[in-house]
Amino acid sequence: MKIFIFLFLTNIFLRLSAQEISIIPQPVKLEVKSKGFSFKIDSNTVLYTNDSLANPSIEFFQNYLRKNYSFELKLSRIPDVNRTNVINLIIAKKISSSKEYNLYITNKSIIIGSASDTAIFQGIQTLIQLLPITKSLPLQIPSVSIIDYPRFDYRGMHLDVSRHFFDVAFIKKYLDYLALHKMNYFHWHLTDDHGWRIEIKKYPKLTEIGSWRNGSIIGLYPGTGNDGIRYGGYYTQEQIKDVIDYAAKRYITIIPEIEMPAHNMAVLASYPELGTEPNKKYEVAQTWGIFNKFNNVLQPTDTTFKFLENVLTEVMDLFPSPYIHIGGDEAAKTWWKQSAVSQQIMKANGLKTESELQSYFIRRMEKFVNSKGKTIIGWNEILQGGLAPNAVVMSWQGEKGGIEAAKQNHKAIMTPEMKMYFNHAQFAKEDSLTANKISPLVDVYNYEPIPAELNAEQAKYIWGGQGCLWSEYVTNPAKAEYMLFPRLDALSEILWSPKEKRNYPDFLKRLKTQFKRYDLMGITYSKRYLEN
Repeated sequence: MKIFIFLFLTNIFLRLSAQEISIIPQPVKLEVKSKGFSFKIDSNTVLYTNDSLANPSIEFFQNYLRKNYSFELKLSRIPDVNRTNVINLIIAKKISSSKEYNLYITNKSIIIGSASDTAIFQGIQTLIQLLPITKSLPLQIPSVSIIDYPRFDYRGMHLDVSRHFFDVAFIKKYLDYLALHKMNYFHWHLTDDHGWRIEIKKYPKLTEIGSWRNGSIIGLYPGTGNDGIRYGGYYTQEQIKDVIDYAAKRYITIIPEIEMPAHNMAVLASYPELGTEPNKKYEVAQTWGIFNKFNNVLQPTDTTFKFLENVLTEVMDLFPSPYIHIGGDEAAKTWWKQSAVSQQIMKANGLKTESELQSYFIRRMEKFVNSKGKTIIGWNEILQGGLAPNAVVMSWQGEKGGIEAAKQNHKAIMTPEMKMYFNHAQFAKEDSLTANKISPLVDVYNYEPIPAELNAEQAKYIWGGQGCLWSEYVTNPAKAEYMLFPRLDALSEILWSPKEKRNYPDFLKRLKTQFKRYDLMGITYSKRYLEN
């Protein structure tokens, strides 16, 4: 009878432990220890590291504890093998992969070990998700053993700040959200028809004129009118540097996007001589849409290329990222077809079609970017007329562009619109105005970034995936959070966790604990997921 009761209670404990352990993204290997061992964090717990490279991890963890639990840990650089009540961050070269971290928790200590400070930081994110939701001390953590590493090297999230501008404080919060989900790339969409958002010292009109529009449409495109309110904003170069430093401490690379050759109404409003109709009075766009009906295309002259080279020089001097996104999408060829200057350029360079002119434009810019030691990324339209020699393709119009790039031995990032665009509605009937398409959570979670038609060798060129948050109908931080969560959770799991571990019902169970954590952090999300 006693044995039966012991086994019964042990089984209950293990089930309770399993419920408490709700990690997103799911680790590669997780083992729950028996006998009810747990580690208790309180104000006397010591945080120890053997290497100053772990400082960003320490700072992030301490900030999280201060903000959400109102205390911080004691720090130590002095090793003591007999110490208990300690969290050890150990950079140990004996771990073979720099991408892997090991997390061991007993009732006496926590050890996060890795060959790299980057993976130590990822281990900290897992530790955070093992913390209880309640604020009362001590914070009791179950005893587990975890071995973990990412499936894809590129785990990205995008934010459009052209349609609606988000201040530095929210950009930093956004980066924290990405870090908590083990994302490592932030695609910062800084320029478009609706506003130029980065200071370029050589061309001050870009922010004096191009960062402001004289109104925005009301309601869903094409809209029911215009609010007539002047709207805009931009980041100074000092603010950009601050954000880059903040991201670096979270092991996130920021990829800036400077749109070309289309999506340049803001540029043309500032410098109309760069357009195919230089005598036209351009305005920063006030309505949404692709703008094929509006001339937003740059004239591919030496003057334009010099302008873009000067702009990109300042951008590349700011951003340490080895990658620069140059857009390349939705360029209406009709404006080049109607332009005598463009036709002369095509003839002089032996180009037969306007698609070849687009390829000429992208290749010329790639050559300049490559000369600075950087690589271009472009939307899948850069495949038109022939892909630039070293370009990375971001596939948004389905998977075709990514497949084609991989078959040409080019890196591809998968972000197909109907799965990965988080500006789309989450439900058939949304709580607020969104783009008139649906990308539900289940579709995000079930998306497989490696297309079935690629063979094993071609699949190696699928660098990873990305979610995109366009801001036509995302006017404030709370709305951005609502659109982001919980689809960011699903995205993080498909990019980090092994494919065979994906399980949507189990994900939804873990998500309920994650929502409690979001409540603790003050994050906005849809409560409708709690109804299921």
